[in-house]
Amino acid sequence: MIKPSLSTMDHAMTILASRDHSTKEMAHKLKIKGHEEESIAKAIASLLEVNYLNDRRFAESYTRSRANKPLGPQRIKQELKQKGIKDDVISQVFEESDADWFELARELKQRKFGEEVTKDFKERAKQTRYLQYRGFGFEHIKYALEPNQD
Repeated sequence: MIKPSLSTMDHAMTILASRDHSTKEMAHKLKIKGHEEESIAKAIASLLEVNYLNDRRFAESYTRSRANKPLGPQRIKQELKQKGIKDDVISQVFEESDADWFELARELKQRKFGEEVTKDFKERAKQTRYLQYRGFGFEHIKYALEPNQD
């Protein structure tokens, strides 16, 4: 294993300088840099204590960022779980989120396929699969594929 040139805490601060990270991400990145498990645990505990590392703040920021892509709630929740965010934190973040998932699904459909509502079964199935892949649920997809009610 390579001996790291910086202390664990210095590496952690360097990593956090670019963007927020989850606790799991931070531990993984520090481990890759060659730091010992014990020093990683101490650094993470210190960062949590001074609120430099905060999974809830990370989840809120990540959700906003991914919703702006736009990606749907199901995909974002799955990505947050992979990043080590607990289910209760994810639930709280989504309850407090001001994202309109229905409008985001419609906006994505219109950007990719145009505003015209298709009657063709194959084209509709293609649009449905695309929106599902992006993480939208069936209610969001149904809304996105219906004609505008303006």
